[in-house]
Amino acid sequence: MKLELYKSTGEKTSASITLSETVFGIEPNKHCVYLAVKSEMASLHQGTHQSKNRSAVSGSGKKPHKQKGTGRARVGSTRNPSRVHGGTAFGPNSHSYNVSVNKKVKKLARKSVLSDKMSKGQLLVVEDFKINSPKTKELLNILSGLQLLNKKITILVGKLEEALWLSVRNVKHITILQAEDASTYDLIDCEMLLLDKAGIELLDKQLS
Repeated sequence: MKLELYKSTGEKTSASITLSETVFGIEPNKHCVYLAVKSEMASLHQGTHQSKNRSAVSGSGKKPHKQKGTGRARVGSTRNPSRVHGGTAFGPNSHSYNVSVNKKVKKLARKSVLSDKMSKGQLLVVEDFKINSPKTKELLNILSGLQLLNKKITILVGKLEEALWLSVRNVKHITILQAEDASTYDLIDCEMLLLDKAGIELLDKQLS
């Protein structure tokens, strides 16, 4: 399949790029997308939450007083959760939130998102992003020419230059990544996918 190329000024070029049908023209598998995004979001949890149970708080293991004859309630330990300075009962414990997903499922999920974006006209390819100096104004001029201002955009490039990254970081609702590092969530969490020629060729090769 062929896709038209645009200049950074927003004008169409006479050139086009040939893409693989097996990457950008498949029937999207929504369940694979769900599994991949669920795994990616779960991995963001650090899982370091921890409370002190009765074995972790300071205190003696000795019985405070004898079982009978004192007139007081029976007590086996000063670290009992029901006592002041005792341990926490049923508190959170550190654990991993990771959800394992097969490589084939992750790959199919990314293909599904790209194919869905392509079919809905939410994928645009620019020849390249030429930023002479790290200025936000230059990036906004590019987005204005492409009529993409005030939209949530994910920009994928073949090679992330420092000047381009510095120009993007202060703009709201815009994420920029190297194409090969984009996850399923990065691809789906935007209104428009904006790629340069090198970036889309890299994705096409990686997922073919």
